[in-house]
Amino acid sequence: MHGNEAEFLESITGFVGAWYLFAALMNTGAALYLWRSGRVTTLVKVAGVGLNTLTLWALVATVFVTLSGLAFGGGVGGLRLPQALRDAFDAVMAPQYYVTGMLVFLAILYVARRFFVQPVVAWGGLNFVLLYMGLSITDPDFASIVTKPDNVPIVGLVYLLGFFTWLGAYKAVLNDDRLAEGLEPLEKADDEKVLVWPDLVYTELICMVALTALLLVWGILLQAPLEEAASTVKTPNPSKAPWYFLGLQEMLVYYDPWMAGVVLPSVVVAGLMAIPYIDYNKAGSGYYTISQRKFAYVTFQFGFLVLWVTLIVMGTFMRGPNWNFFGLYETWDAHKVEALNNVDLSEYFWVSLLGSARPSAPLGSSGVVSLGYILLREAPGFVCVFLYFAALPPAMVLGCKWMEDRPLLSKLRIVDMKELFLRAGFVRYMVISHLLLLMGLLPLKMVLRWTVNMKYFISIPEYFLNF
Repeated sequence: MHGNEAEFLESITGFVGAWYLFAALMNTGAALYLWRSGRVTTLVKVAGVGLNTLTLWALVATVFVTLSGLAFGGGVGGLRLPQALRDAFDAVMAPQYYVTGMLVFLAILYVARRFFVQPVVAWGGLNFVLLYMGLSITDPDFASIVTKPDNVPIVGLVYLLGFFTWLGAYKAVLNDDRLAEGLEPLEKADDEKVLVWPDLVYTELICMVALTALLLVWGILLQAPLEEAASTVKTPNPSKAPWYFLGLQEMLVYYDPWMAGVVLPSVVVAGLMAIPYIDYNKAGSGYYTISQRKFAYVTFQFGFLVLWVTLIVMGTFMRGPNWNFFGLYETWDAHKVEALNNVDLSEYFWVSLLGSARPSAPLGSSGVVSLGYILLREAPGFVCVFLYFAALPPAMVLGCKWMEDRPLLSKLRIVDMKELFLRAGFVRYMVISHLLLLMGLLPLKMVLRWTVNMKYFISIPEYFLNF
């Protein structure tokens, strides 16, 4: 993709060296902060010798300084992930594994949140990500993706998203511990009045100046992502929407345009508008908490991180020419061909399961007869969709009742659907449950699409109705 690999490595030598140097300075600053603040903690003791956080980050800084020296010294070619590891990573990043892996990863983060919100763990995770980026940027295919001017802001947003997600969880865990001890939340304890003038205005002025300087440096160092003049006979390949619409564009792979472009966005807006009316839990207002609002927290993180951010990352970094799926270390080859045999549920039922042709109306049949055959053909899909939206809501209530007699499963329960049903009432409960089922339908369809080529549960192209 870059032609001569030697020229490519030479072109990124300065960036890689500066990247590792920045990581070294960052860890040096962390070590100095711990030393001056007296917040040094011992992590482990081996043979009476303890390893504390000050020593740990000083060692990490030394490692990054060494890597920086190797990069500036012309050894950047040796600072890359082994090819076998890159190939394995591309295989793991296949869409079906990527989506389910994100679900499992976020579930682990939620269950073990008290471990992951520890500053030493979070700082170690940041160092790991910085090291991974430094080792990966020496791959020409990876570099061509993340250094594309359009994608550079998205890389920065991923880092910022990780930080603020951690920060919110960190403050929530602190408040949960304080509430368990009978103390008030940190936000209530720090209830000092702040004047708009001069405190807030000075802060806004400083932020404005700092951001202006950042944008100036950004505009000087990074080329504007301008492409060739638009042409009616030639479109970009891949043709992508702006990054904030890539989630919708990705949903078009799994839903019909009327569903992905009209119904689902309308449901999202309607669901957000309905939150004040369906949320009966008044705890957690004005302060960070998870234990008091587990259901709301998990629902938001699932909807935002899985159903939105995950799709944006997928559309930005993994969707290449012809909208094919590419690994992070895979060349974007416009000639790549992937055979995707779209199979509807009705075909699986009538052809694969029963071994017969799908029902079709005889030639010359009236509209009513043709409609009857269509309904018969798509009957398996209608039954599955009906059971999904009609049987699961009461099943969730009965399932919570069944879990009450099993302490281990009861501890894993995020929300008591039985209590939700009793407190919210029938109408509000059905609204909440159907919104949840619609949210869960997207990853379900994605996994089915990439594992068994399932396209639609209900396919009625005669009336442009597919679901």
